[in-house]
Amino acid sequence: MKPIDNYDKQYLLALGKRIKFFREEKGVSQEQLAAICNVHRTYIGMLERAERNATIISIIKVAKGLNIPLVKLLENLENEYWYNILHKSFW
Repeated sequence: MKPIDNYDKQYLLALGKRIKFFREEKGVSQEQLAAICNVHRTYIGMLERAERNATIISIIKVAKGLNIPLVKLLENLENEYWYNILHKSFW
C-alpha cells in the first residue's frame, strides 16, 4: 500500500479537526463515540490525528454517531485543505 503523501494528509487533518470539533461540541469522549459507531476505541483518535485514512463507511458511521448530516463532515473540506497547505508553507 502506498503511503499517504503530505498533500493528501492535509485532507485527513482537516477531516480529523472536524470530527474532533463536533465530538467535543456534543460532549462525547473518543471512547464513547467509538462505542456508538461500533469501531475500536482507539480508531476515533487515529482519525482525529490523521493517522488513518478513513473509508467512506467509517465517515458515515462517525456522522451517524455524532447525529449530524454527512455533509457537515465533508462540506468545504478543500478550503481547510488549502488553508493547511498555505499555512504550513509559510512556516
